[in-house]
Amino acid sequence: MNYDPTNTGGNFNPIGGFGINPAKEQSFITRVFNWMFIGLAASGVSAFIFASNPILMQVLFTNQLLYWGLAIGLLAMVWYLSANITKMSFQSAAITFFIYALLNGVVLSSIFLVYTSSSIFSTFFVSAATFAAMALYGFTTKKDLTGLGSFMFMALIGLIIASVVNMFLNSSMMSTIISYAGVLIFVGLTAYDVQKIKNIGQSSNYHPNYAITGALALYLDFINLFLHLLRIMGNRKE
Repeated sequence: MNYDPTNTGGNFNPIGGFGINPAKEQSFITRVFNWMFIGLAASGVSAFIFASNPILMQVLFTNQLLYWGLAIGLLAMVWYLSANITKMSFQSAAITFFIYALLNGVVLSSIFLVYTSSSIFSTFFVSAATFAAMALYGFTTKKDLTGLGSFMFMALIGLIIASVVNMFLNSSMMSTIISYAGVLIFVGLTAYDVQKIKNIGQSSNYHPNYAITGALALYLDFINLFLHLLRIMGNRKE
């Protein structure tokens, strides 16, 4: 996409120069959240369908090769979508995101094997309220959250390393610490990502596919916040 210096995307202010186009900003943010909600809905439907079918659940979760192949494939899809977002058509980016959300829902259906349905739904509403509060903060705050985002990203790398290590240690105390740390990290990332999305919407020129990567970032923030809260609040099946 070529930058056109004459395309300001805003209204000229004789004192401050070219200002922000509120309609363009609102349109971009609305599209980002709409796609995030579509992704969450797709994941929820596919997770519920799989969890309601014992045969499908048995096929997926008794075959470790299939399960881990799907999990690695999902990571590859996130990488591919993020790395090639400006090279794809909007339709291709949207379809890739939708397929990712559907397949991720299949993997997420495993939570119905571990936790009671009531605790899953109650944790979902707590996650939604927390996410909404931090999204509102990220949207309205005048404070630059760039430093927070950088710190949270480094903390996320540490969290991933600790999670991998704990797969071998299987420490319940370490698992608890990871869960609480994960909540704090994704709370911070939610505020940061929303502010970043707002800033993109205020820019004079941006690629239309950024609505998909913005939705993917918020989708991942919400899903991870939900999973970490579920490990803290969820009631396990006996």
